[in-house]
Amino acid sequence: MTVSKFNGPKGLKLTIFAPLAVLALGACASPFRADVQRFDALPPAQGQSFAVVAADPELSGGLEFTQYASLVEQRMTELGYQRSDDPAAAQLIVSMDYDVDTGREKVVADYNPFFATGFYGRRGGFHGRGGFYGRHRYRYGFHDPFLFGGHGFSGYGGVRSFTVFTTELDMKIDRQVDGERLFEGKAEAMSRSKNLTYLVPNLVEAMFTDFPGNSGERVRISVAPEKK
Repeated sequence: MTVSKFNGPKGLKLTIFAPLAVLALGACASPFRADVQRFDALPPAQGQSFAVVAADPELSGGLEFTQYASLVEQRMTELGYQRSDDPAAAQLIVSMDYDVDTGREKVVADYNPFFATGFYGRRGGFHGRGGFYGRHRYRYGFHDPFLFGGHGFSGYGGVRSFTVFTTELDMKIDRQVDGERLFEGKAEAMSRSKNLTYLVPNLVEAMFTDFPGNSGERVRISVAPEKK
């Protein structure tokens, strides 16, 4: 907490305390949260070879897909599988797909207890407990609606809207020899960002957290932000 002192009117000494929560905003970031559901019939990892392929042919061979596929390859290798350079020779085929929607608008109404203590009279004055406006004149005060152009604020607080995007990562693992499905997983997250280079790596991290998980269970997984 930061403390600053200065002289107010008539030499009055004032002390301002900066809220710790405000100062902490720059020091830490919120974790990334994703809903993950996995269905598992995988045998224990014993060095089986695998190859990551794109479920969507349009993504196959692209540099962006290759970057995300390398993250999956790294996690599979850490689990005890062996990466194969030739999908035709791999024992397991890991198919991956990802997408972000066009977004939807979300409206949030913020209740402001300050405004709930009074009302506007016929002459424009604000009456009630804690009001800043006199009966016949107008004065600026805290949470003044006119300071914000009168937009997005009402007698019961503010209304704001923003766009929310849903990003999805789908991953399937099939046995090459007979095509039997051994794993299905889906990780989904809602975010104000539609930047796939940020979203997909986090969804991959969520997918492989406590992998393969309890078959059929849907869980909320938080991925800690990277340390800077």
